Amino acid sequence: ELCPTIKNILLLDSEGKRIAVKYYSDDWPTNAAKEAFEKAVFTKTQKTNARTEAEITMFDNYIVVYKFVQDLHFFVTGGENENEIILATVLQGFFDAVGLLLRGTEDKKEALENLDLILLCLDEIVDGGIILETDANVIAGKVDSHSMDAGAPLSEQVSLLLFHSSDYPLAKSIATILTYLGLQQTITQALATAREHLTRSLLK
Repeated sequence: ELCPTIKNILLLDSEGKRIAVKYYSDDWPTNAAKEAFEKAVFTKTQKTNARTEAEITMFDNYIVVYKFVQDLHFFVTGGENENEIILATVLQGFFDAVGLLLRGTEDKKEALENLDLILLCLDEIVDGGIILETDANVIAGKVDSHSMDAGAPLSEQVSLLLFHSSDYPLAKSIATILTYLGLQQTITQALATAREHLTRSLLK
């Protein structure tokens, strides 16, 4: 039996516009064809109530599973003979991983500000149409490890540490320790970035 394959994964906003999409099939050879598919799928599903649990539809000989939260619309597409449960599992993994990465603030604004993390998330779930991982905790953990890559500038690493830490004072203490190592300018920049994130989160 052939391995399950994914045709595409889409994250659209509440108007059907792209936030993040990945195609793993040549069924849509041009960008225009991809956008037309996205618009058609969105139009077909926008009036459904796929907020409490995922829903499934057949569209142009494809199986599409989808789920919405706030102004984010998640879709996973497979061939007409694909296993619906597997497609739904991929969808749920993506949905939950994005929720973890956005720290529960699942809306378009937050998604666009963290688009790099969402794209990394897609790469961890599917590669070339082949499913790699569906466990949201594993996916989010790998994405966080990539974003904290040792090759990244230190200011970025500390900013991410501060932003993603649930214990802000502790993270700030870590940054302070690094300051004593002669990294004052870098840490100041990192703290400024973290303070901006914290202020934004408090204003929500």
